[in-house]
Amino acid sequence: MIVKFRNKITVRLLISFAISLFFSMFISILVSRLFLYYIDLNMIETTPTFASVYITIEFLAIISSFIACFLFLIRKKLKYIKHITESVQQIANGNLGLNIEVIGKDEITQLANNINIMSKELENKFHHEREIEKGKNELITNVSHDLRTPLTSLIGYLDLLKKGEYSPDAKYNEYLEISYSKSQNLKFLIDELFEYTRLSNPKIQLNISEVNMSDLLEQIIGEYIPIFGREKISVQKKIDDEATVLIDIEKVVRVYENLFMNVIKYSVKPSTLQISLNKQEDDVVIKVINQVEESPNKDLNKLFDRFYTGEKGRLSNQGVGLGLAISKRIVEIHHGEIFAEYENGLLIITVKYALKK
Repeated sequence: MIVKFRNKITVRLLISFAISLFFSMFISILVSRLFLYYIDLNMIETTPTFASVYITIEFLAIISSFIACFLFLIRKKLKYIKHITESVQQIANGNLGLNIEVIGKDEITQLANNINIMSKELENKFHHEREIEKGKNELITNVSHDLRTPLTSLIGYLDLLKKGEYSPDAKYNEYLEISYSKSQNLKFLIDELFEYTRLSNPKIQLNISEVNMSDLLEQIIGEYIPIFGREKISVQKKIDDEATVLIDIEKVVRVYENLFMNVIKYSVKPSTLQISLNKQEDDVVIKVINQVEESPNKDLNKLFDRFYTGEKGRLSNQGVGLGLAISKRIVEIHHGEIFAEYENGLLIITVKYALKK
């Protein structure tokens, strides 16, 4: 407590004030003795005019010596305050992230430290807002492209049906089926977009419940076994008996539906899908491993970027590349982690959740 008290700027100012006061008194005594010395030598006559001059000189000596001493003692603090002021002006002019040198341990030091924190936070928020703005522009551009494709096709076939430009009549059913398929594709794209937008809301509410992740994963795999079978993908499982987590079941199920659909689209066929779940310290770790022809990208985690659908570009039957982006967002709002790796022809997607303590 004593050390903390001594570091207070008010105490330092009081000490400087006291020292300056004693110094001014010392100067006052010197001036008085000097005048007395000259009076003893009869070099100065003690007249009313002399008394006025003496008082004026004495007063000026006291004030000037006090100010000079006080400014000398606090010169470093004044210089530091000026430095902080100039730095704040630079931050106000747009130099976000500017770091002020921290000197000392008093309130001014704390002020400089707080300004540094504020400057860094402003820089982070500014970059974050730029990323959001960039993302919005990217969202509009890509969604416009991906929605236009099935919509244009749908309008074209409906126009043919409206004009009766089909022969023989079998073409009618073909055009009608294509139109229906395109409309379903359009609905899927719009649903994906709304789902991603909803999950991007920082105020999203989760319906959290205590779940055995092992049982949930077994159930999801069981539902997809027939689909994997049709696609000539066999499944190997290695799942721990119990791994209790706190999750929103509906949203987490969506994560694995998207991962499994990704497996179906991009796996070598026939091939084997490996799914594992095990506990590591405070986390439950789930791995989905499937065989692919080649590494999807040098930066594998671009798989989780919006609109990324592989090197072949966006295909109308592959959506707008929001599936894995939605999965990533769901994992993130559960304070989990998801990432991809590639090794010897295998794409490994790892998902981590915190175990219930």
